[in-house]
Amino acid sequence: MCGMGDEALMQQISALPVDMLGFIFYPRSPRFVVGKVDPDSIKRLPDSIRKTGVFVNETKQVVLDYARAYHLDTLQLHGSEKPEMCRSLKEEGFSVIKAFNLAKENNFAAYAPCCDYFLFDTPSEKHGGTGAKFDWSLLKNYTGSRPFLLSGGIGPDDAEELKAIVHPQMAGFDINSRFEVSPGKKDVEKIQNFIQVLIE
Repeated sequence: MCGMGDEALMQQISALPVDMLGFIFYPRSPRFVVGKVDPDSIKRLPDSIRKTGVFVNETKQVVLDYARAYHLDTLQLHGSEKPEMCRSLKEEGFSVIKAFNLAKENNFAAYAPCCDYFLFDTPSEKHGGTGAKFDWSLLKNYTGSRPFLLSGGIGPDDAEELKAIVHPQMAGFDINSRFEVSPGKKDVEKIQNFIQVLIE
């Protein structure tokens, strides 16, 4: 569950069967988390939840400063970051997720050794949050060894279709804007019902 911006809802969602909560550190995003969520509330989340920060073309030092201040353990890079950036952050002890647009040529082989997951998202000049899907049939073109998360416009009514996707490296789904009341404020009931259909 990405784009968290409400502390009370964050605690509720952490009680659901989710693996990661995402916090956006991209200043141009309406879900920019700085000033909205107390870092200590992130620290208090269960150990089973991966506290994930989303960054777009930031310097290594900025990423590390936020990661340490907000008690993150996973870093998602959503810009044009190079493999060297991923490797450097991984060497600092963080898990690394790198976002890609499957509709264009990608050098997955260069990123695979320094990323824990890839994330396949809908391309946007705004770097995510479009609420729009890309063509999921493109997933069949990915033949790499690194597991991936599927993102981009996934909504409450997509669970059955997602269950029908078969790919050996698909590790999960990244949901955000279509489960919101307003940017950063999630509809817990919609999330709960979505997860229930997925695990049935």
